[in-house]
Amino acid sequence: MRIAVLMCTFRRPEVRQTLASLAAQDLPVGAQLRVVVADNDDTPSARATVEGAAPGLAVEYLHAPARNISIARNACLDAADGADWVAFIDDDEIAPPDWLSRLLACAAETSADAVFGPAVARYGPDAPEWMRRGDLHSNRPERRGGDVRTGHTCNALLRWAGTPWTGRRFDLSRGASGGEDTAYFFDLHRDGARFEICEDAAVHETVPETRLSLRWLLRRRFRSGQSYAASEVGAAGRTRLALSATGKAAICGFGAAATAVSTGRRNSWLLRGALHLGVVAGCLRLRQAALYGGDAEG
Repeated sequence: MRIAVLMCTFRRPEVRQTLASLAAQDLPVGAQLRVVVADNDDTPSARATVEGAAPGLAVEYLHAPARNISIARNACLDAADGADWVAFIDDDEIAPPDWLSRLLACAAETSADAVFGPAVARYGPDAPEWMRRGDLHSNRPERRGGDVRTGHTCNALLRWAGTPWTGRRFDLSRGASGGEDTAYFFDLHRDGARFEICEDAAVHETVPETRLSLRWLLRRRFRSGQSYAASEVGAAGRTRLALSATGKAAICGFGAAATAVSTGRRNSWLLRGALHLGVVAGCLRLRQAALYGGDAEG
């Protein structure tokens, strides 16, 4: 069984720790692991770090410029030839030694084509209590109506060899704004892929200070809403979704006003409202703001 772990990086020294955690994976007997890292910087700035991070780990470094994460993700997929499974992880996450084994076991038990695990945030002492209590930076896969319809590349395992989606690629138009992974997995679900969740296969990431603000969270939730709109491809479906999200956003506005004296409850309503407004924007096909590359990277 050949597994390719695919990872994109952009000016993050934390990639060294991520690679070290991959080198420590306790794999099933017969499994062969290699890692593909695509550097999305203008210059191959991460080459030395990547190639020297984990001696003994089979790592392929790719320079896939520039400042569009879909370019890097597609370069990783292009390099995945020969793999039976591909796994995705972010360049600031740490995987426990049993991460891949748990994902593979879940796929075997459920016959799923893709398995998603949580990305659990670790907060430093400067994180506001309302943010820590709400665990607002963790990324946990969800079911809707009992079905898993999409997921994220921060923690995923995908069946690869011989599947109908080996020719699918990430949308370049979403590569600077984000949400390219949500749209990608929606496409795979429409192609017939069946998804599952493995709560026990968690990875962890430390939240940087640049993300410890309500403004950052509002921007990210709005963009997530825009990405979720990719679940509807027809005009009629987008119209229904936009009308529903408009009503939900209005309710969230009233909720925020009613709980203004409570920071945590007010911010929770605001974040939910931002998500629904993002859905409306996505249904209307409004241009998405850049979140990746340069100053937007934080």
